[in-house]
Amino acid sequence: MAKIKVTNPVVELDGDEMTRIIWQYIKDKLIHPFLDVKLEYYDLGMEYRDKTNDQVTIDAANAIKKHGVGVKCATITPDEARVKEFGLKEMWKSPNGTIRNILGGVVFREPIICRNVPRLVPGWTKPIIIGRHAFGDQYRATDFKFPTPGTITLKFTGDDGKVIEREVFKAPSAGVTLAMFNLDDSIRDFARSSMNLGLAKGYPVYLSTKNTILKQYDGRFKDIFQEVFDNEFKKDFDAKGITYEHRLIDDMVAAAMK
Repeated sequence: MAKIKVTNPVVELDGDEMTRIIWQYIKDKLIHPFLDVKLEYYDLGMEYRDKTNDQVTIDAANAIKKHGVGVKCATITPDEARVKEFGLKEMWKSPNGTIRNILGGVVFREPIICRNVPRLVPGWTKPIIIGRHAFGDQYRATDFKFPTPGTITLKFTGDDGKVIEREVFKAPSAGVTLAMFNLDDSIRDFARSSMNLGLAKGYPVYLSTKNTILKQYDGRFKDIFQEVFDNEFKKDFDAKGITYEHRLIDDMVAAAMK
């Protein structure tokens, strides 16, 4: 039987532990016998990430940007125990986070509904697709422990020299702190990706945040999503009979369970 010719390369991101064995089995049984395809290989196993100072992860992400498609196996994000176990140079960040930050976009998770598989909520007749922003936030946060009492401050220095500085907390003892970020342009891309998927599927779109607590951070997501919807999508949504709505995360979970 003639193999199906695949014109463009596919980026192959190998992973850790059993996933390497399973992926090799899939290639041997389901891919190579039927497809004439060039796989551009990158080893994202933890030892090789450590050997290359995680440069292999960056190279793999850029290869996906170049070729447009990649297949990634599961990888380990090392914790303190893994650093000791494998003798790593440092506690490398999540490879998924690194790849997402380079590619941008949104991670969508859509369940596969089968009639013979009962659902936890019987009223769910259509899949609920979860879209998660793939840039910044926890995956690119900076966190550290501080050993003594002191003052935590948050500071921004603009390229124009303008400084914004806020006192976060006067710590009475040792503890931990964290700072994270996002960008308006990336949030707009998140909004467009989510709303385009809603149009393609014919599903309503909901943004859920905790803007009552994170008034500036989550509030920025809420404001930009509304701006993008009003300026770019409202007409098409109305024509298709679907809606966009912001809800608090607590309310969103309750509504989804009905």
